[in-house]
Amino acid sequence: MQINQHARLSTAPMMDWTDRHCRYLHRLISRETLLYTEMVTAPALVRGGALHLLDYSPEEHPVALQLGGSDPAELAEAARIGAEAGYDEINLNVGCPSDRVQSGTFGAVLMKDPGLVARCCRAMQDAVKTEVTVKCRIGVDDQDPAEVLPDFIAQMRDAGVTRIAIHARKAWLQGLSPKENRDIPPLDYPLVLEMKARFPDLHLSVNGGITSLDQARAFLEGGLDGVMIGRAAYHQPWDILGAADARIFGSDNPAEHPGDVVRAMRPYIETHLDAGGKLHQITRHMLGLFAGRPGARHWRRILSEGATRAGADWALVEEALDAVTALAEAS
Repeated sequence: MQINQHARLSTAPMMDWTDRHCRYLHRLISRETLLYTEMVTAPALVRGGALHLLDYSPEEHPVALQLGGSDPAELAEAARIGAEAGYDEINLNVGCPSDRVQSGTFGAVLMKDPGLVARCCRAMQDAVKTEVTVKCRIGVDDQDPAEVLPDFIAQMRDAGVTRIAIHARKAWLQGLSPKENRDIPPLDYPLVLEMKARFPDLHLSVNGGITSLDQARAFLEGGLDGVMIGRAAYHQPWDILGAADARIFGSDNPAEHPGDVVRAMRPYIETHLDAGGKLHQITRHMLGLFAGRPGARHWRRILSEGATRAGADWALVEEALDAVTALAEAS
């Protein structure tokens, strides 16, 4: 399957959440969904030599690397490093509204300078054969999205970008926290759909506020090429990804029950522990596996309270799974 087809459904890049352990878990739930890394800054790779930020498991493919930056030459070098590491896509962050990102002159603030973004994308494309994509907002601050978004997309297309994920909210760079920027600015899905009508040659995905596969299917049936889901896929991974392969991609789901996914994680967890890792580094991403099901509260409590203790190992996960299974059978 081509990566554009995998991009029919993707998990959004989320700082402190979509690390390699999270992605490995998600891949066990869905074989087809395109997975994104947390944002990795180009300076960290090029100037800081932080190549450990690119570590991932081969099982995660298809997996995309999201980069943050605003210097074309530095982004080109970071893209080259990412491509050599084997990532299937290099994505440029033009959507993150945090103060830390703004101070580096990248993220959502770049919506104000589409010409610079276009130069960055051209430089990255010249450096790698791997596809270069963009994730953006519909606008920032007092911009009129109906004016700035089509101009931004046109400049990306002219720069050779063929796939864009659009977070359907404005970003307010002053006065709202990153968390508030995920909820307060109103969503404008019709504008994103309009962009697909205006740019039928581009692969456009919608992101922001999508909480179910029913919503995802509606967007795809409405003409969009892809749907990117963030928090819902993280907090309710089984609800979003557990049926994704069948409902979005028309293929078999790899697991029949979240308990199957837990058991499949055992070799990965034990390898991580043998290498000196901590249990909670993995299990923190597993807390929502049973969301909405009998025993979900016990599952979360056992793992939350026990996984940070010294010596915590697979036995704790098994204890939590046994508690869920017992309550499910009793209900």
